[in-house]
Amino acid sequence: MALSSFSKLTGATLAIGLLGQAVHADTRLIVQITVDGLRGDLLSRYQPSFSEDGFMRLINNGVWYTDAHHDHANTETIVGHATLATGAHPSEHGMIGNAWFDTSDGRLVYNIEDANFPLLPLEGFDQGGDQVDPTQAAAQSDGRSPLNILASTFGDELIKSNNGMSKVFSVSGKDRSSVSMAGKSGKAFWMSTDTGAYQTSAYYYDTYPDWVMEWNAERPADAMIGQQWTLHADKDSYLLAANDDRDYEADLKGFGVTFPHTYGTPEDGLYYTQLLLSPQGDKLTAEFGKAAVLAEALGQDAFPDYLSLSFSGVDASNHFFGPSSLESEEMVRALDLTLADLFGFLDTEVGRDDVLYILSADHGMPEMPELMASLGHQTARNGHTAIMFDLNAEIEEALGVENAIRAFFRPYIYYDHANISASGVDPREIDRLVVQAMSAREGIAIAVPKVPMDEQRGDFVEIPIRNNFHPARSGDVYVVQSAYSFLLDPGAVAVMHGSPWRYDTHVPVIFSGKGVERSKVDRRVSTTDVAVTLANLFGTTQPSGASGRVLTEVSR
Repeated sequence: MALSSFSKLTGATLAIGLLGQAVHADTRLIVQITVDGLRGDLLSRYQPSFSEDGFMRLINNGVWYTDAHHDHANTETIVGHATLATGAHPSEHGMIGNAWFDTSDGRLVYNIEDANFPLLPLEGFDQGGDQVDPTQAAAQSDGRSPLNILASTFGDELIKSNNGMSKVFSVSGKDRSSVSMAGKSGKAFWMSTDTGAYQTSAYYYDTYPDWVMEWNAERPADAMIGQQWTLHADKDSYLLAANDDRDYEADLKGFGVTFPHTYGTPEDGLYYTQLLLSPQGDKLTAEFGKAAVLAEALGQDAFPDYLSLSFSGVDASNHFFGPSSLESEEMVRALDLTLADLFGFLDTEVGRDDVLYILSADHGMPEMPELMASLGHQTARNGHTAIMFDLNAEIEEALGVENAIRAFFRPYIYYDHANISASGVDPREIDRLVVQAMSAREGIAIAVPKVPMDEQRGDFVEIPIRNNFHPARSGDVYVVQSAYSFLLDPGAVAVMHGSPWRYDTHVPVIFSGKGVERSKVDRRVSTTDVAVTLANLFGTTQPSGASGRVLTEVSR
């Protein structure tokens, strides 16, 4: 139930007294929506098909920044989410990639892995350890925590601002998306691709809250077993209806490459991943978010609460089918309906004028290389393992250093400094050879060492690469694929983001709620501005590593 006018007035007075100022005092709930992989132009592309109550509600009642970009080079899920949460670049928050090579342990490290905080077991569910999603491959522990994130988030600062009276919850289909937005002080839940349940780790709870156990016990994720994913509207109403005759190889073991897509069973091992590839995954995230609102009484007292909902379906469908596929269009249009339902729920349970919405994305997405090649572009597919093998052979032949490269996991090449030092070869000679070899390789635009070559100076690539650099985690050379080219070891994934090119950095940023004047702003802004603007609106300390600026159209 929405608060009464009297209780709102009394609560607002109390909050003003504790905070020392009236900053967005009417807002009871901050809802930050992150659509994984929602490239900045996709809202415009599909706008004619949207309902008035989903994306259009935010657009028609808020500030839409049409030229918002991530200013870091490695446009991956954890990097973008952490940037939105902290207002900091990866150089400060430390999330330089979905995985990085730990030179002390000699292995790939998953960004939020933490063996000290294992996943909480769910009674009645056969839990294996969740694996990194199909877009990545890295050794990891089964534990999860935010302790690898080196900067505070807006949620952390909100809780600190009123001595813990605000509540912060984060929900997503992906663990890294949820954990990064929850920060150190909030609570994070994500969907297990082993069980379909929404789970958490021992960092957040000793045991699951009763409402989580009850929600999972209903097994809502099992509703689509043996069913089909079909279009929710007439096919002729889709802009990309003609793009449903592909024969891509990225078929997720029987899920199919064209509509209808048939869900398997949990015994197949990929059923819950298939859910994330379809609108069902986003619906589950929204429903779990609703359950959190009710059970935790979010938005029901004088202190603003924060709910992050990160929807993973657009990114997943883009990876397997491409952003110019019928599947991708259906994902965006179906999410529009899911958001409309969510907004209606929050109108009733919190109050239409009591919620501030922020919508953005963690990264964009390139088109499929084969599509761009058909349009006249030069594209290529490269795998990092093959590149490392070739580079080591070239270095040994030219300079006599064996196994000079210890690891290459996109986008970073990591040297074996012990081998190089023992050889007596100047590491700068290794840099020069790697740069030359990579620049000559089809599908690679540039390779930039820690200290760029003189001829590599230039803001377009150099600044995003520098923003992505953390001395303890980044490698010795940053590799940028050519525009619309693919850089990842071969597998089921057909399309891969992660570049500094504009299709990967361009994302929407929308603030919508009471007191926010409707406008469409074409000025270039950064995703680091989001957390800074929220801190300004609610009178909190700026997140520790934040480098963004206040978006004046929102704050005024």
